[in-house]
Amino acid sequence: MNDDRVDAVALLVRQHEQIRDLLDQIELATPSTRRSAFEPLVRLLAVHETAEEIVVHPVVRRCGPEGEAVTRARLAEEDSAKKLLAALERLDPASVDFMHLFDALRTAVLRHAQLEERECFPLLTQTVDPDQLTTMAAGLRLAESVAPTHAHAGAPESAIGNVTVGPFLAMADRVRDLFRSRS
Repeated sequence: MNDDRVDAVALLVRQHEQIRDLLDQIELATPSTRRSAFEPLVRLLAVHETAEEIVVHPVVRRCGPEGEAVTRARLAEEDSAKKLLAALERLDPASVDFMHLFDALRTAVLRHAQLEERECFPLLTQTVDPDQLTTMAAGLRLAESVAPTHAHAGAPESAIGNVTVGPFLAMADRVRDLFRSRS
């Protein structure tokens, strides 16, 4: 499938599958390999949720009377997951505490993805023109390219907040990632 013609829903479902795979890899990792399994999950969740907040949520809000309620509920879930992810990043992945908190994150992330697929995505496919969904996919990829790569629990969870604060957080994250990769 030509990635340029993938619509937003297909792109997000594919990312949900990647997230599920990464969660499984962390679950199966040994304590000594858990960090290397965890870091790709942190990055994918951070950029995925930021891009959704910038591109998807504003559109879902306009998808009929339930769009606003669905968006508010998903944002609340994302905020909880950001806090768990930020707390996990401060822990040693080899520790028992990490795995207890990881179990809570795993449950929250899987539930969130399930609700998006059951509530948000049908709203999009039923109310948004297919060409606009394809354009939204391009917007998601662009937003991901400049999104923070780590969870920022105190960061604004809105399109405006992500556009104003996100680039600064993203730059700081990418510098941190560079130094981590070299140590």
